[in-house]
Amino acid sequence: MRALLAVAILYITLPAFAADDQKIDRFTSDAYEISNLAELKWADEPSLPKGAKVALITGDPEDAGVFMAYLKFPANYTIPAHTHPYAELITVLKGRVGNGIGEKFDREKGDMLDAGSSFTLPANRAHYLWNDQEVVVLLVATGPWNITYTDPKDDPRNN
Repeated sequence: MRALLAVAILYITLPAFAADDQKIDRFTSDAYEISNLAELKWADEPSLPKGAKVALITGDPEDAGVFMAYLKFPANYTIPAHTHPYAELITVLKGRVGNGIGEKFDREKGDMLDAGSSFTLPANRAHYLWNDQEVVVLLVATGPWNITYTDPKDDPRNN
């Protein structure tokens, strides 16, 4: 987990420090961006069940390399069991989210995570999510990102 976080931090900060003769002013430089949840431009996330929103922070999920995105889920939302081709680091920023490990959705076998909690998932580890209130999470992952549902009928891209 520490290695993934270190890579993400380096990926985000290295370009700003490596720029030739670029003076970094932490308050006025356009060498980086500050993300404020209240000012984000949210878009529908078609690879997740209807209702999920995404706001990309840095990187590109379709390209090789680390990316960061905020994901927002409405109250009483579920994501069926699925896998991803690369490891993920997820931090709960707002609300409370349940995460379970396995190929079958079972709330009894998962853990509820409050805002401030983080969890990591290795590549190809089946898991599922649920919540009872609006949730915002920060996803740090490696692209090209994809999601494969354990049951293809759960994939909203097939409907």
